[in-house]
Amino acid sequence: MPETATETLLPVVVQDVDTGAVLMLAWTNQAAIAATRATGRAHFWSRSRHTLWDKGATSGQRLELVNMAWDCDQDALLYQVHAPRGACHTGQTSCFGDVDLPAAMLSRLFAVQRARLASASDEASYTRRLATQGLDRVLRKVGEESAEFLLAAKNGDPEPIRAEAADLIYHLWLALHVAGVSLDDVAKELSRRQHAPRSAHEP
Repeated sequence: MPETATETLLPVVVQDVDTGAVLMLAWTNQAAIAATRATGRAHFWSRSRHTLWDKGATSGQRLELVNMAWDCDQDALLYQVHAPRGACHTGQTSCFGDVDLPAAMLSRLFAVQRARLASASDEASYTRRLATQGLDRVLRKVGEESAEFLLAAKNGDPEPIRAEAADLIYHLWLALHVAGVSLDDVAKELSRRQHAPRSAHEP
């Protein structure tokens, strides 16, 4: 691929590695691919400005590259990224609209927690304050929220059950962060169990 502004551009599909959501479609060339690899941040080629586009340089919507993959015909790219501040200039996470599928919502919560834990300046964050108290403190909260969920479920009122389940998931996800276990690790374990041969004693 020649290094010129008029070279054939290739489409790039950008996907949130945490939620699986498609965030945006952009265009790239050899210079943009090289900049992406060198910096670990998504760079594109701006067709309107005819220049290299360092995504998030002005908006703060940095896309942290996790994986880059070509399609089978070598004429399109997939960027899998962390997108702590989303990707769309409208303020939505995705340029295709924020579709709040349950799995995506749960993964997005994990991603938001990770971003807040990584922000040393975010002292007002409950997530960060609780996590800095250590794993034992977070686990006590998991225990408290588990008990509250059990009581709500016992009473059978759907609204408190939903609320307590959300609190429990939030603190369980935070415990995973503090313990150094990713949501992907948990997903792999679930997949392993799904594909494991059944025991002779299982129904």
